[in-house]
Amino acid sequence: MSTLVFSKSNRKDAAMTDVPWKRYLNRVLWYATLLGVSVPFVFPFIWMVSGSLKSQSEITAFPPTIIPETFRWENYVEIFQYQPFAQQYFNSLYIAVVVTISIMFVASLAGYAFAKIKFKGANLVFLLLLSGLMMPEEVTIIPNFFAMSTLNLMNSHVPLILLPVFGSQGIIATFLMRQFFMSIPNEVEEAGIMDGLSRFGVFWRIALPLSGPALAAVAILSFLHSWNLLLEPLVFVSDLDKFTVPLALNNFSDAYGLPLWHLQMAATSLAVIPVLLIYVIAQRHIVQSFAMTGVKG
Repeated sequence: MSTLVFSKSNRKDAAMTDVPWKRYLNRVLWYATLLGVSVPFVFPFIWMVSGSLKSQSEITAFPPTIIPETFRWENYVEIFQYQPFAQQYFNSLYIAVVVTISIMFVASLAGYAFAKIKFKGANLVFLLLLSGLMMPEEVTIIPNFFAMSTLNLMNSHVPLILLPVFGSQGIIATFLMRQFFMSIPNEVEEAGIMDGLSRFGVFWRIALPLSGPALAAVAILSFLHSWNLLLEPLVFVSDLDKFTVPLALNNFSDAYGLPLWHLQMAATSLAVIPVLLIYVIAQRHIVQSFAMTGVKG
């Protein structure tokens, strides 16, 4: 009997000592797999930062090198001397902020109306709104060009603000907000109305504070869409000091139209900073919002 108890205790102790090693090994293998999968995604970023510190000749040299032979920090100075990159950077920044705030305001109101206010033809109007997503921006750019030209808004930043707010990006944001507001129980709003709140009061004091994750997702998507916008600035803006960052990146070229890769890499490295900050700050909110948009349909 004592031998049996002793053997069982030995097996138990051996199992307890084996489990931590297995967990450690599984964790190492898991991290190694993730590290290997992330290489194709991280390598372009590393190459961009490395190229921003090289000379033009070293970037085009073969075989290529990851670590620059000579770190040319002056590339980050030359991009501001080549063109008014600081002004162009500010243009993209303030346009993206204005577009983001405007879309959050319009989409939250429209999404709440489609989700909670019952009116005749609501579903038909919503379907017509979603049908706008089937038309690519390349198709609507010519009518928008004539409309902005008629309103004397060419060579200004107004089209770059209005078109995303009332275009496809605004529609996507409205859809996300509608899906989120539909997940809010009607009993919560009925309790607010019984306490004397108006319809707008229910929206402002109850529904909107609960929609933080959805608003964060809308903010991220709207900011990134506006920050990366190229076609509209290319069509509506012609002055160099009114360029946005995507146009400015395309403008780093020599007299023959060949790209100045070392300057483009340096400018692109600076252009990535707001995008990285947005993702680091609010990445968990966008995942939570997308998980909640399908709760109720």
